[in-house]
Formats: sequence, C-alpha cells, structure tokens
Amino acid sequence: MSHPDPYGSEPRGWDRPERPVALPWPEQDLDAGQWNRRPTAGPELYADPHTRPYADPNPYDERGRTVRPDDASTRHGDPERHDEPGRYDEPGRYDGPQPFDGPVRYDDDAGYPTAQLAPIGAEIAPDPDPEPATEPDPPSGRRTKGRRRASVDRPATQQLGTGRAGRNLPAAIGVGLGLGALIVVPLAVYPLAFLPVLAGAVAIGMWEMARAVRRSGAHPPLVPLMAGGVLTVGLAWFAGPDALSLGLLVTVLGTMIWRLGDGPAGFQRDLTAATLIAVYVPFLAGFAALLAAAPDDGPLRILATLIAVVLSDTGGYAAGVSFGRHPMAPSISPKKSWEGFAGSVTAAALGSALLLWLMFEVAPWWGVVFGVAVSCAAVLGDLAESMIKRDLGVKDMSNLLPGHGGLMDRLDSILFAVPTAYLLLAIFVPVVN
Repeated sequence: MSHPDPYGSEPRGWDRPERPVALPWPEQDLDAGQWNRRPTAGPELYADPHTRPYADPNPYDERGRTVRPDDASTRHGDPERHDEPGRYDEPGRYDGPQPFDGPVRYDDDAGYPTAQLAPIGAEIAPDPDPEPATEPDPPSGRRTKGRRRASVDRPATQQLGTGRAGRNLPAAIGVGLGLGALIVVPLAVYPLAFLPVLAGAVAIGMWEMARAVRRSGAHPPLVPLMAGGVLTVGLAWFAGPDALSLGLLVTVLGTMIWRLGDGPAGFQRDLTAATLIAVYVPFLAGFAALLAAAPDDGPLRILATLIAVVLSDTGGYAAGVSFGRHPMAPSISPKKSWEGFAGSVTAAALGSALLLWLMFEVAPWWGVVFGVAVSCAAVLGDLAESMIKRDLGVKDMSNLLPGHGGLMDRLDSILFAVPTAYLLLAIFVPVVN
C-alpha cells in the first residue's frame, strides 16, 4: 500500500528541473563544496520556504547520529559538523545532533522508524515488545510505598511512638508488672518456687550474653555455661556462700574442658568470654539465692532489695525525663544524666528507709544508707551493661521483652545490687540461724 506524499506533488528524485538556489544564510560567497555535498543534478535546498526538504530514507549517518532534515550538513554526514551545537535554541525545539541511543525499531507495515521519525499522517503499529515502565524511586521526605495518605474520610494512622527515654512506656509498664508478679507470687506463696524462676532467668540471661558476644567473634560453649549457671544458683540456695564460689569454679572448668574438643583455634578468646558470662550472670545472681534462702525472713530480704532497685530505676527515669540536662556518661549511655542519678538515689534512699523500718525494725538512717548503696550499685550495673553493649555494637541484648529489650536489660541493675544488699543486710539485720 502506498502512502500519500506529505510533502506535495512535486517530482522527487535527482532529475528535478533546475532552479535558482537561495541559500538560507547571509554569506552568499560561501563555498558550497566544503559541505561535502552528494553529487546531484539539482539543487539540495529549496527556495520556497513553505516546501519541506526531501526526507532522506536513512535518518542516521555513519556515526549513528540522528539526522534532521533542517540541517543539511548533518544530513550528509560531514565529520566536521557533528560536534557543532544546534541552531535551534527555543524551548522545546531541536538543540543539536543527539547521539544514537539504541537499536531502531521499524514498523513492519509502513517501514518507518519509531513515531518520532515517521512522516505526518503515517500509521505506526504498536510496539510488539514494549519496554516495561519502571517506577522511579520516591524522593526523600515522601511517604513510602504501602502507607496510605491521610484524608478527611481516612485519618492518619496513629503510630506508637517512644518517649524521651527511648521506651514504649505502656508496654514497659505491662511487662514490668508481669515480671514483678512472677517474683512476688512464688515468694509469698512458696519461697522454694522462686528457685526455678531464678534458675530460668539465669539460663535466659546466659543465652542472651552468649548470643551477643558472638558479634565480636567469640563462641563460648553454651551447654556447659547454662548447666554450670543453674548448678551455681542451686548450690548457693542450698549450701551457702562457699558453695556459690564452688559453683563458679566448676562452671569455668567445665567450660574449659568442653571447649578443648573444638581445637586450639580461638581457645583463649572463647574461654575469656565464657568466664565473663559465668561471673556476670550466675555468680552475681547467686547472691539473690542467698538472700531468698535466708531462714525466717529470706523472702523479705529479696523483696526489700528488688523494691529498692525498682525505686531507683523509677526515680531516675522520672527525674531524667523531667529535669535531665547534664549527661552523666555520654560515651557509654547518652540518656543518663546527673539529674536522673540524683532522682535514683533520692527515691531509693527514702523508700528503703521506710521499708527497712517496717520489715526489719531498722533505724531509718540505716535504711537511707542501704538505699543509697543499692541505688549506686544499680546505676553502675546499668552502665556496665551499656558499656558491654556499646562495645559489641548492639542496642539491646534481645527483643524478648517488649519495651525493655532482653531479659539482661532488666537484670543488669539487679545483678550488681544483690551482692551489695546481701552484704549490708548481713550487717544491719544479722541472720539468726
């Protein structure tokens, strides 16, 4: 099927009648031979400005550049004109020869290139193999994919944010109450039932610590550690302080023997990490077993210690959020402030003075000393674990407890507080055997 000629009915070809040549530029004396014209019997340009020039069937020159019919020199492939800027500077118009970007697709029926180069009125078949449209990446600051835009009918989704202390406060309060009930109920109903709770907490804490230190390349053997930790707590409950030290020794020796089976590679590193875990978790937690196993008033001793730690944490949190301005240890825990530390000590001192007077009939000033010492030990334990986590490059030991992180993130202050409380209560409230 032949297509109508969109450029008029004038004869096309090389044997057109001669016409006077009117050059489109003012330099009439310019040598036309330098444009490397194709030999022709007729003129290359038309004098009539309303008549479009002949469309070259090959729209690309030997370098693969697009040839525009408006630029005669580019159409005939002059090598000296390819890099010359275009003569059309108006917006939206041609701005010089463009490089060839890829293969040319022709319509099977019409024989024309893509729609940009087809004559006016020509029908272009749809592309049989269209390129899939890729969605551009959204710029920063815009909503991400999957989040709907708020409107009058659809209000914005409320996100549960965190407070200034970096916690989800409702979840933290709920988990804290649950942990408190898990401790208080066994102590009040049947004190020996507190031993499995303590042994389970020690096992979970050792698992979290072993999992965290693997980030540093150390691989402490977990099986002898957990078995030795549970044994250490049980020995402290039933046999006293000497058995606590024996349990630590058995745990370290058992870990060393177990680790020998894996060869000498990294032995010193793994054994050092295992010793740190054995001392940090089961040995310090064994003092909680010593407190709870004291005759007659063991449950009261462990409750007084835990309440003092809770008062210290609560007072520090409230004072830090309300008045915290001066960082206490910015390189270790940036959120701790001296104002929060003062709140911790004050709350623990006042609460312990009342508790020890009511529970053990101890003078209030001894209760203040107990509260201050326990609060300082709890803060040091919190800073010690923060330093370990910062050295390992972790934020929380795990995500086991919503709003708290891992169990070790709650035991950090308690583990340093129970040895201090055991020593002070042994002085203020001697154990009657």
